Amino acid sequence: MKWWNAWRGGRHSFPVEAWAEGQARVPLLMALPESDARRLGERAWAFLRRKRLSLFDDELFDLPARLALVAQACLMTLYWSESDAHEAFANVHEILVLPEAFRRKVEEMDEAGVVHEYEDDRVGETWHQGPIVLALSDIQESGGWGGFNVVIHEFAHKLDMGNSLDADGFPPLPRDIDPRDWHRVFTDVWNDLQAHLERGEATPIDDYAATHPGECFAVCCETFFTAPDVLNSAYPELYALLGRYFRQEPLTRLHAASDSMSSQ
Repeated sequence: MKWWNAWRGGRHSFPVEAWAEGQARVPLLMALPESDARRLGERAWAFLRRKRLSLFDDELFDLPARLALVAQACLMTLYWSESDAHEAFANVHEILVLPEAFRRKVEEMDEAGVVHEYEDDRVGETWHQGPIVLALSDIQESGGWGGFNVVIHEFAHKLDMGNSLDADGFPPLPRDIDPRDWHRVFTDVWNDLQAHLERGEATPIDDYAATHPGECFAVCCETFFTAPDVLNSAYPELYALLGRYFRQEPLTRLHAASDSMSSQ
């Protein structure tokens, strides 16, 4: 799109009106205080100008939509320093948006060493130095307080891969978080999820978290931002740990958003 190439390549100032429109489309972003929202918008604008956004149909994504998309990723690092936030997603080079969920042939080895092959429906996918792949249908379902956000989920994998080639649930940690505490808290959550499944019970959070430590981290991040009341109720120690990691309190934003809706 010529207009986008001009915006991306030129020396344009922060697009205030486009950001306001993009923010208004995403309840998660609307819950931010004004000063934080402006900071997030500026980070999203800088992020958008640095990274490649590959779309199957450019006409579906105006500038507000592009800002709203990347802002959901930048929300995770909003309260980190500029340098830390930049470094956190240094391994993100391209975001590829497809029209719908896609199928991928998967090979997995079980505990007996037998390799199983199957096809899996994916709403998103991430590689260490490869693109983040997102389905438009699931982007459109993200952004609310319902516990689902494919953008946060896939970008959480990129955070996780900041110190390894694979997502293992153990991202680079700030100095004020002891790795032993991180391991203990996530291990307790993992064990609880497995116990629920063994008893044939519904898990407190999405049971996809019980499939792999990397998915456990991504689902917990997704839930932390989009259903913080659920995560805090089920695993308060994990909610507090992620609050220290991300340096923010989404539960407060949820309550503020709920109060705002009640008063309307």
